[in-house]
Amino acid sequence: MRITKKVIAAFILAAMLPVSAFAADAELQKKIDDLSQQLESLRQQVQKSDEKAKLTEEKVEKTEALAKQTDEKSIGKWLTISGDYRFRVDSLTGNVNSYYNIMDPTFANWMLGQMNGAPPAPPPASGSAAGFRAHNDTLYTNRFGLNLKAKATENVTVKARLLMYKVSGAQNDSSVIGPYFADRSGIFDGTLGHVPSDGQLTVDQAYATWSNIAEQPVWFSVGRRPSAGGSPSNLRNNTEKNGTAGTPALLVDYAFDGMTLGYAPDIETLGSPFIKLCYGRGFESGYSGSTPASNSLGDTDMLGVQIVGYNTDAVTATFQWNHAFNIFNSPAFVTGPYLTQFGGAFSSPSVNLGDIDWYGIDIVGKVDKLGFGNMNWFFDAALSVAQPNGNYVDPFNMTGAPPNRPVMGLMNSGTTTTYGQTKQDKTGWSIFLGGRYDIESTGTKLGFEYNHGSDDWITFAPAADDIWTAKLGTRGDVIETYVIQELPLKPISSILSKVFFKLGYQYYWFNATGSNNWVGSSTNLSNLNSPMNAQMVAPVKTAQDIYGTFEVHF
Repeated sequence: MRITKKVIAAFILAAMLPVSAFAADAELQKKIDDLSQQLESLRQQVQKSDEKAKLTEEKVEKTEALAKQTDEKSIGKWLTISGDYRFRVDSLTGNVNSYYNIMDPTFANWMLGQMNGAPPAPPPASGSAAGFRAHNDTLYTNRFGLNLKAKATENVTVKARLLMYKVSGAQNDSSVIGPYFADRSGIFDGTLGHVPSDGQLTVDQAYATWSNIAEQPVWFSVGRRPSAGGSPSNLRNNTEKNGTAGTPALLVDYAFDGMTLGYAPDIETLGSPFIKLCYGRGFESGYSGSTPASNSLGDTDMLGVQIVGYNTDAVTATFQWNHAFNIFNSPAFVTGPYLTQFGGAFSSPSVNLGDIDWYGIDIVGKVDKLGFGNMNWFFDAALSVAQPNGNYVDPFNMTGAPPNRPVMGLMNSGTTTTYGQTKQDKTGWSIFLGGRYDIESTGTKLGFEYNHGSDDWITFAPAADDIWTAKLGTRGDVIETYVIQELPLKPISSILSKVFFKLGYQYYWFNATGSNNWVGSSTNLSNLNSPMNAQMVAPVKTAQDIYGTFEVHF
């Protein structure tokens, strides 16, 4: 059989085909295996990346949570610091009426004899004091206040105010106290830091407030209260309103220790009305006992109700009632009382004289865009009802048993056949009105205020920001006018920061004696020519104060 070349070639080709196909399959499988390994490696890498991303996300969440906690606990979130500094210069002038001086021993003995039926005799010359001019041409003072507000928990805050009020060139109050007015006869609790004295930094306010009680618009506050500088005195002080804190300045201007319970109902038609019940301790009498020589003084407390019935940006109307229990004859002086010359009878509380009720209204408003500025206005009125208990003060330490002693009670004076005197309630009244016009384009503010008090008017405002005496306790008339010029400087510490100058003028006309003094009855100045109307303090007839300030609020 003959095999041709073509047959042999076909056979060889047929034999090689399976080998070639097998080699191709092996190479393809290898590529598939390689791809599978790469896919597995990539899957593992993706899985690791996902795990890393998850860990990173968890770390970011933890970091953000930690940052949030840190931010919430940072000082700037829970503690607010602000304050004010004031330099002030006053030029004071007063005219004292001629009068008979009961503190002259010879005259006091003569008057005692006349009261007890001695033969008529002319009063000794030593008891007659001629009128004179009292003045202090330049009085410089520096006042510094530091305010702290701490958020302790979600609904509890603590506020404090530290205050220093120093006379330039002195470390005491001798340049501002004197024989003229009871509220400027010494520095005592409630006026520390409000009447110029030394350079000590005192705690003027320190109180805690718990708000939103039981998820209701109810709050409770306790501590040394923000009861000084109330409405509408914030206008002349160029400060903001106290909000739900404070009390009308016509009734109370005194740093009280006490507590408040308030409620603010949601009545849209009345704006933001609220009502609060206030309690304060004016004097702590200390231990007492049953022996005759033991302390018989009672604590002096004050209870008040404030109703802010209408409260909007345009008008706020406030009614206030206060009742003072067991009014003392004199506060406990902290620094050099002028009245220690009165046998110690007025150097500290020694007897309770009775109670006093006060009723007052405070209406303040604002008219925006009136002419080329905004007009702030106010009208206040009040009644005081003194209710003596028959106790009296003997400031003379004279020898002899009753009825041989002059007596002084709560808004009463006279002599009786017993230690007590005839009790007679005394009602006084006062009005206070004025306003401030703010020119926004220039930062200029122009203010005018007027107040009048009757002969039997008495308030509780010894911490008022007046040098001569608390003007709102005047038995007579006072006018005050002032201009405030704010400087166009960019605030840094807070949006309420400001710097301004102030120039003001006060003028007092006194109708009766005893302004800001509830011990003894008042005497009309026209009746001081009678020796039977002798006075313990020099009766000022007119007084004026020209003052200027440079102030920084931060």
